[in-house]
Amino acid sequence: MNGIHTRKRMWTLVGLAAVGALTLTACNDDPAADTASSTPPPAAAPTTPAATASTPAAASPSGAATGTPTTAPTTAPAAAPATGGGTDAAPGQTFKIGQPAQVQFTSGSTKGVIALSVTTIEAGDPADLAALKLGDKAKGLVPYYVRYSITNTGTTDLAYTSVDHVKGLLPDGSEAQELMIIGGFAKCANPSLPKGFTNGQTAQGCAVALAPAATKVSGAEYWGAPYSLGKGAIFWK
Repeated sequence: MNGIHTRKRMWTLVGLAAVGALTLTACNDDPAADTASSTPPPAAAPTTPAATASTPAAASPSGAATGTPTTAPTTAPAAAPATGGGTDAAPGQTFKIGQPAQVQFTSGSTKGVIALSVTTIEAGDPADLAALKLGDKAKGLVPYYVRYSITNTGTTDLAYTSVDHVKGLLPDGSEAQELMIIGGFAKCANPSLPKGFTNGQTAQGCAVALAPAATKVSGAEYWGAPYSLGKGAIFWK
């Protein structure tokens, strides 16, 4: 694949996820299906030097001024903490579908706080996967669309970051087979957070999970930092 928007053939890879669950990776290079923005984040504004405050000369008992004006030391204002003001979700904690969890979110050097909630888990049609040309690798599997909501509850602009690391769970608690898509997939779009994603802004994400026809995807987990796969994740059921 040569760049994000170059037209190429679709390809698939099969690999093993960290916990041993089979992961399918599909590349959809149809530009019409790619809804993610490729606009780079705006350059940071230049820092304005802090003003220096001065104190007037103190008067002597006789009324004469003493000494020269002194300069008060300057202190840079402390950065406001990127906190949502609530309690962070603990590793292993389980939430109901639709219930938000406060998460200390990290994406590269960007740190903030989000309220993350798995809102719905929708069963798709196996025919939805035809455009990805998975062939026999998806035979007998049904796609499920794990949809989630992201609200910025902190003080950091999270523009152009991505909230992923969401996986589906089967009824027995094991992880569903994951489908990682490079490019766009209209049935389950998961673009980067938009420009100006500041406190109070909300966006939607989606993850594709695959399950055999005899079972279903009934829950989900988030394992992005500071959480981890398995018991170290947070869950929705």
